[in-house]
Amino acid sequence: MSLAAATGEIGADADDVVAAAGHFRIYLGAAAGVGKTYAMLSEGHRRRDRGADVVVGFVESHGRRLTESLVSGLEVVPRNLIDYRGCEMQEMDAPAVLRRRPKVVLVDELAHTNVPGSGEHEKRWQDVLKILGAGIDVITTVNIQHLASLADEVERMTGAPVRERVPDWVVRKADQIELVDSSPEQLRRRMLHGNIYPPARVQQALTHFFRTDNLIALRELALRFLADETEEELLDHLRRHHARQVWETAERFMVAVTGAVGDDAVVRRAARLAARVQGDLDVLHLDTADDGSRSGRDTIAALRGVAADVGARWHEAEDDDPPKVIARFAREHQITQIVIGAHRGGRWHRLRGGGSNIAKIIRAAGDVDVDVHVLARREPGTPPGGGTAPG
Repeated sequence: MSLAAATGEIGADADDVVAAAGHFRIYLGAAAGVGKTYAMLSEGHRRRDRGADVVVGFVESHGRRLTESLVSGLEVVPRNLIDYRGCEMQEMDAPAVLRRRPKVVLVDELAHTNVPGSGEHEKRWQDVLKILGAGIDVITTVNIQHLASLADEVERMTGAPVRERVPDWVVRKADQIELVDSSPEQLRRRMLHGNIYPPARVQQALTHFFRTDNLIALRELALRFLADETEEELLDHLRRHHARQVWETAERFMVAVTGAVGDDAVVRRAARLAARVQGDLDVLHLDTADDGSRSGRDTIAALRGVAADVGARWHEAEDDDPPKVIARFAREHQITQIVIGAHRGGRWHRLRGGGSNIAKIIRAAGDVDVDVHVLARREPGTPPGGGTAPG
């Protein structure tokens, strides 16, 4: 998804802003206290020692002595002071960073919401995009619970509201995402020693958000997100440089459906096949129009619901040559296993000169070194093995 497509706030050329300007690095963590800010500041020192012009745009030390000692060794752009509801608040002064024009700026807490009236943008990530657009490298931090696609799940899991959120597309624009990892046991020890929250907040945190089961789940979410990023980068590279070659870095299944009777069962069975080897599943709906009519909208909507329920990605295609479309999809998406369902007289068995569609799919898949599973369709009410279902 391009930046312009994702939001109207940044403007039509936002995708070019990140792609053509400063480099973007994110330190990702499962929770507060894993060491993201420390890692960011350490990277800032390394770059400064190599001769880069590095400044701190905004870092919140939360009273942690080690963090404060690292900040003290770097140039800090003065913060913007705002009187908000009788309190003096501090925010990053993005215009001052732009005027200073360093090579690298360190900006903590990407998902942060700016104090109203403190600047041009509501969110810190919007400030970061503008800084990147000026050709300045940005190193920043974010916790996994603040990603928009995961925030609701984290709220349900932990019972704690996630008020600050950053769009996934912003995080995915990073040139580098580095996980700062820490075991749940280590995090809880750091909490007990007062290295994360002030003493008054420790017990509440340990019995709620920082419970061991929550920390394990958050860590898994972060690892999965990072694994998805790595997979997407690899697939993009393979599409560009090895378009006709399948690299079996992981099993990736696709199931081709037309909206025929029994397709829902085929999708579920394909999902079970994929789950056995921890593989991904894509569902490709082919609008073949073999009989001059389209599949009913209700049928396709129900089929999409089944795909969503089993965690599959849904795709649409329309073509007069289904085997060719399936083979092309398999090649472009690095599919390793194709699943189709068929019964005698069904759409896949219809002859179209040169053999059935099933035979053509098998031949086309063989040309791109992809295995094919042909699953027998079962009519509703028919048990495995045929015959009549008990009444």
